[in-house]
Amino acid sequence: MDNSSGSMENKSKSNNRQEAKEVNSTAQHFVDFTEAEEDIVFRMHMLVKNRWELIAGRIPGRTAEEVEMFWSRKHQKK
Repeated sequence: MDNSSGSMENKSKSNNRQEAKEVNSTAQHFVDFTEAEEDIVFRMHMLVKNRWELIAGRIPGRTAEEVEMFWSRKHQKK
C-alpha cells in the first residue's frame, strides 16, 4: 500500500487549517483600525475611490484587502 496519498491528505488538511488562521488574523486586523486609520481611508476614498492598494499604501502595515474589508463592513446595509 502506498502511504504517499495519506501524506498528501494530511498536508492538505494542514494547509486548510493555516488558511483558516490567516482569514481569522485578517478579520482581527479589521477590528484594530484606529480612528486615524479610518480617517485616512475615508479621505483617500473621496480622492481615489476604490483603489484599495493606493489607500493601503498610506497606512503602514495595512493591506489592500484589509482596507477593502473595512470599507465594505462600514458601508453594509443593515
